[in-house]
Amino acid sequence: MPTGVAIRDVREQLFDAAERVLLRDGPSALTSRAVTDEAGCAKGVLHRHFTDFDAFLAELVADRAARVGAQAAALRDAAGTGDVVGNLAGALAELFGAVAVAIVGLITSRDALRARLRETWPTGVPVLTEAVAMIASYLAAERELGRVAAGTDVDALAAALIGAGHLLFADRKGVPPDDEDVRRVVATATAATLR
Repeated sequence: MPTGVAIRDVREQLFDAAERVLLRDGPSALTSRAVTDEAGCAKGVLHRHFTDFDAFLAELVADRAARVGAQAAALRDAAGTGDVVGNLAGALAELFGAVAVAIVGLITSRDALRARLRETWPTGVPVLTEAVAMIASYLAAERELGRVAAGTDVDALAAALIGAGHLLFADRKGVPPDDEDVRRVVATATAATLR
């Protein structure tokens, strides 16, 4: 069996298992034993593919941050279609409805992980940094199309939207905010910039 294929499958299984543990039980429950138990494999499997548990977590964060890239392309392609508020609200719900809030909690709760991530992300918070870039890119495309005011600072507006979205979705133990709540926050934040 080719090692590249086997490693990739094992890595993805371990990442998915870690995500399930993180979402279900929170960052404090995320241990190598919890991940391998969830994945249904021996603990040694994780350590065969990663130097230590923090290396595993750093690669998990990098993998989940990279997934924002696919969402960014889809959002940018939506420029000029639908309405701007709806496109942004949908993007925030997709971003924060998945694992982003849990990943941010993981990063803030583990000093060694944060230190390791600083090697790749010297500023900002992984996943959120990519999300701001995603929203800014979309807003810039809409600005070029004239649906966002010409003088709009898309970087500042993107950061404000990600911050508001994070607060809206953070620390929820049950039902996420409904679509109308997300639309209201986006509409308020973008009201002065939309044409």
